[in-house]
Amino acid sequence: MTRRIDPALVVVLAGISAALHVGKLPPALPVLRDALQISLVQAGFLLSLVQLAGMTLGVAIGAAADSLGPRRTMVLGLLILAVASFAGGFVQTPGALMALRAAEGAGFLLATLPAPGLIRRLVEPQRLAATLGLWGAFMPIGTAAALLAGPACIALAGWPGWWWLLALLALVMAVVLALAVPSSADARMAAAAGAGRRIMRTIRAKGPWLPSLAFAVYSAQWLTVVGFLPTIYAQAGLPTAYAAFATAFAALVNMTGNIASGRFLQRGVPAPVLLFVGYAAMLVGAVVAFSPAFDSAVLRYLGVLLFSSLGGLVPGTLFSVAVRVAPDDTTVSSTVGWVQQLSAFGQFVGPPFAAWVAARMGGWHVIWWVTGAFALAGMGMAHAISRFLAGHADAPPAVPHPRP
Repeated sequence: MTRRIDPALVVVLAGISAALHVGKLPPALPVLRDALQISLVQAGFLLSLVQLAGMTLGVAIGAAADSLGPRRTMVLGLLILAVASFAGGFVQTPGALMALRAAEGAGFLLATLPAPGLIRRLVEPQRLAATLGLWGAFMPIGTAAALLAGPACIALAGWPGWWWLLALLALVMAVVLALAVPSSADARMAAAAGAGRRIMRTIRAKGPWLPSLAFAVYSAQWLTVVGFLPTIYAQAGLPTAYAAFATAFAALVNMTGNIASGRFLQRGVPAPVLLFVGYAAMLVGAVVAFSPAFDSAVLRYLGVLLFSSLGGLVPGTLFSVAVRVAPDDTTVSSTVGWVQQLSAFGQFVGPPFAAWVAARMGGWHVIWWVTGAFALAGMGMAHAISRFLAGHADAPPAVPHPRP
């Protein structure tokens, strides 16, 4: 039976099941703040602690995944997510929940970081671009699904039931992945050099820093806006069902930019142009969504959709840039890991900082100051990437280990 399942599709589904754990918190925040007496700043850290492992271990896991094997690494990550989420349903203090969110972050990183390299080895060359484009949308799909399903599940079974349901799903996906993806996928991922040497070559080179910093300023603002939308809507007195749908749709439209970035790159649109458009849209969208100058609720929500949809051009483009700027063909995994690490750093810093600013200034109307600063920094990084790629135009793009 498992032979009929497309292994690459299973990898994508596993990534979506991992992303559910990132998106499960926003719809639960209003309930958790009452149940566990969580402050606004603590809520910001709960949103960002899932990125602690990525912030500290991304490049190391990216370099070591070749040795352990991507299939085994993803299965291990899903199991960690299952255990941490199951235990999370029993906690009674903010500190314990924060510790388990950090553990979930380690599981999320292990379950997602090896996926692009694994997909490359599971699909034919003619299917690779489409499958990687689908993989690029795993995060908005998982986040949107969690934002949409979370309120209903919490209403029926409480927030612990929501945690236990996603723990069960992660466990099921670990089993399916282990059965559907051939074990030979691990054997083919032999490391070309020591992990330590690959890490040092990666972080000493200029190229990997450019998409990594660009991803940091993108992820900081995206998680800040989408992560706090349910709380913002709840404080505005909007019905829970409306807030859940509006937030889920805002997260889901991000996938349109993810998938479109691959199409535009294939048609020859320069990566820096896509990056600049994405960051500019995030800047304008945040201003429209949160600035007091705009009073219309419809216009504000359109600003959120602009922010997320065209902002989705950024991550898909940066993954392509990361492959091109890797120091050599043995450091692609560690370069992607470094991108993931600084992306996690942005997600770790962004929400608590925005929550602190909102608390100090007396409302969410100032959030666009924070996201706007990140967007302007992203435009600067797009310019730096343009100059770097122009100076290395004659160099062949680095690729992961060749297909057997």
